[in-house]
Amino acid sequence: MTISNGLNRREEDIESTPIASYAKYSNEDLLDELKTSFKGLADKEAKRRLLRYGLNIPAQKKKISAAVLLFSKFRNPLILTLLVIALLSLFFGEEINAIFVALMILVSVALEFSLEYRSGKAVEKLSDLVRTKVAVFRDGAQKEIDLFDIVPGDIIDLYAGDMIPADLRIIQAKDLFINQSSFTGESFPVEKTAAFDKTKKEAIEKLENIAFMGSSVVSGTGLGVAVKTGKYTQFGEISSSLVRIEEETSFDRGIKQFTMLMIHLMLILVVFIFFAIVVLKQGIFKDALLFSLAVAVGITPEMLPMLVSINLSRGAADMAKKKVIVKRLNSIQNFGAMDILCTDKTGTLTLDKIVMVNHYDVEGDEDKEVMEYAYLNSSFQTGLKNLLDKAIISHEKITMAGYQKVDEMPFDFSRRIMSVVVEKGGKHILIAKGAPEDIFNHSSHYYLNGEIHKIHDKIFSKVQEEYDKLSGQGFRVLAVAYKNIESPKAIYSKKDESGLVLRGYLAFLDPAKPTVKESLGALEELGIEIKVLTGDNEIITDKICRDVSLHVKGVITGFQMENIQDAELERLVEKTTIFARLNPIQKERVIKALHKNNHTVGYLGDGINDAPSLKAADIGISVNNAVDIAKESADIILLQKSLMALKDGVLDGRKVFGNIIKYIKMSASSNFGNMISLTGATLFLPFLPMTPLQILFNNFLYDMGQLALPNDAVDKEYLAKPRPWNINYIKKFILFIGPLSSIYDFLTFGIMLYIFNAAQNQEFFHTGWFIESLFTQILVIYVIRTNKIPFIESAPNKFLIFNTLLVLAVALGVVFSSFAELFGFVAMPPLYFIILFVLLVTYLSLVQIVKTWVVRKYGYQ
Repeated sequence: MTISNGLNRREEDIESTPIASYAKYSNEDLLDELKTSFKGLADKEAKRRLLRYGLNIPAQKKKISAAVLLFSKFRNPLILTLLVIALLSLFFGEEINAIFVALMILVSVALEFSLEYRSGKAVEKLSDLVRTKVAVFRDGAQKEIDLFDIVPGDIIDLYAGDMIPADLRIIQAKDLFINQSSFTGESFPVEKTAAFDKTKKEAIEKLENIAFMGSSVVSGTGLGVAVKTGKYTQFGEISSSLVRIEEETSFDRGIKQFTMLMIHLMLILVVFIFFAIVVLKQGIFKDALLFSLAVAVGITPEMLPMLVSINLSRGAADMAKKKVIVKRLNSIQNFGAMDILCTDKTGTLTLDKIVMVNHYDVEGDEDKEVMEYAYLNSSFQTGLKNLLDKAIISHEKITMAGYQKVDEMPFDFSRRIMSVVVEKGGKHILIAKGAPEDIFNHSSHYYLNGEIHKIHDKIFSKVQEEYDKLSGQGFRVLAVAYKNIESPKAIYSKKDESGLVLRGYLAFLDPAKPTVKESLGALEELGIEIKVLTGDNEIITDKICRDVSLHVKGVITGFQMENIQDAELERLVEKTTIFARLNPIQKERVIKALHKNNHTVGYLGDGINDAPSLKAADIGISVNNAVDIAKESADIILLQKSLMALKDGVLDGRKVFGNIIKYIKMSASSNFGNMISLTGATLFLPFLPMTPLQILFNNFLYDMGQLALPNDAVDKEYLAKPRPWNINYIKKFILFIGPLSSIYDFLTFGIMLYIFNAAQNQEFFHTGWFIESLFTQILVIYVIRTNKIPFIESAPNKFLIFNTLLVLAVALGVVFSSFAELFGFVAMPPLYFIILFVLLVTYLSLVQIVKTWVVRKYGYQ
């Protein structure tokens, strides 16, 4: 057969073929063109195609080699500033300055490169733990492979819950509904069929036999052949333009705001100092320029990006040890700031181990035939077997001799029914099981004691009463119905699920986890409120919540939410604990309402219908055995579905954030104080307070002294409640703490000038202020790192103590060594150190007093 304008083109053109072309041809022609079959590709051929088309990754940041990563560190504006200083120093004949600044650059770059390179390798290993698997046919047998290894021509098996791993042409479908909202924005699932479509569609998303990468199977089953993979998919084309764009968290924005604030202040001060030296003091241009550039480096928090990376990487590694995998490093802060956790009931509050308790007729008496019908339904269905199906099959072994499967109507979330059609003795029987309300709505009669009766209000009330009784005891209830088919046929649809005969119902129990009560108590102690968002009914959910001692403030159902406006919902979510019978859109509404009330919301989910909520939440949390689309939507993956593991992760998140805030408060208050001190010194001193090299050396030692902060302990009081980013508190802290160091700088200036007569000995003055400035900055770390009394109520990490003492020892060692002359230092007399001791004691005491007042007045941050 010759295909006009068909697919008969070179293999090299497959990636450039418009997706709509694959919709127009029959399955046979398509498989022939792709050189594949229903049995799938041979492994050898698949490997060849993988080399030809590349990994099935829609859009990926280009993998950076170690050399490129190292070189990229030199493009940092702060490193470039240091390079300019080094070059200018060399140009003006200051070789020692240039060599020292070059050493600073090398040490800084080497440290950041080492940490980032190792962190990247660690993240790759952690990502492998949660890599998505796909069921494909290779060499005639079904096997699971990594999503990355899908190639054009692969035959993909599709079930409810699967993520579409590539652009697929559907070649078999049975009630196959796809959610392609990630591609179209349309929240309702669309049906896909295997019929080839020659009609021209206005938009490719209207193609009925094409499923797009990134969408997900809501219900039904099917087979698809991969026609586009990786960057050649529609998803890949869209995402390639966005690959460099990462969603900013409030913490990211806060760090940027803080950095820009410091840079703006730095620019203003540097320009002022430069012109003050040149104009007011008639200083030499070279000295003014070098001093101003050194000041720029000295008052800029250049270590902030590196320390943030260290903290986040260390936090992710610590969380991984506790079976919590971080997919996005910058989500760790949101994890610690989370004050509301929305979670499903099943598997979180309960064991997620369904046990079938009994099977009843419509009047509540045990009936073995109800069990037989349920067993046939669960055994013959080929869709996503859930825990209820497994409980039915494992409850009792029933022979299926004489029964043959004819067809099935898979479960979906809209009708909440799963049906199979079986044949026995030439007769077709439709057997349905599902949510009692939906089975009732599809039933016109009921079976009792060998007779079929028309459903009337009295029997309906009795059935409803028995159902509510079991639900109130914590049982999950499914209804079972059947229909004898008068006109058998080969293919059935959901339309045939009408006029059913209600046969009875099944009672299941998913008991509460023994550890949940303790876990909930631990989360509540951390200031996290639990809200249960479930598709299950409110009676069961309320019973389970009370069994685990979760205080229930209120209950809202999805039906009630339909009549509630957003403004009213924002008020109700604050006094509601259980949100029952919700669909995915309603779960998302609850999360958005909580956002409007300024909550940091976490969502724990593992199902198909949880994906929108995982995306909407500040921190999406899933589990390793979740469906593909849930794992892909999550920021955090739990290797075990345990609230206690969640608690450990929250504590690590708060510790990471706490240590980052420590550095910000230390560096910001210190830099603000230095700005005041340098401004005063420039205006009133007849000479520069320190040389450019001394400023750089001082700044370098101070930064090295803080490198141990990621290892530091965090006060229990700080970990006790959520800590959202609060730039206003940081500003207040800077304004009150920063000027204290300036007061002691000015006292030092006065002591140097009037006690030691250093006006005629600039080297003595420089050395005196260098030591005082460094000692106050280093030792105040112990005061600022805690809101309590340092050492007495809060002990620092031993490595932090060692590191800071080492920095001070190096500073004094340089001052009293043969290197002193290179830096312009001179030895200081004993009287200076006695005065320094008094200054340090009074300064640290004053900072402790003011810090305590700030904490009491403005809160704990």
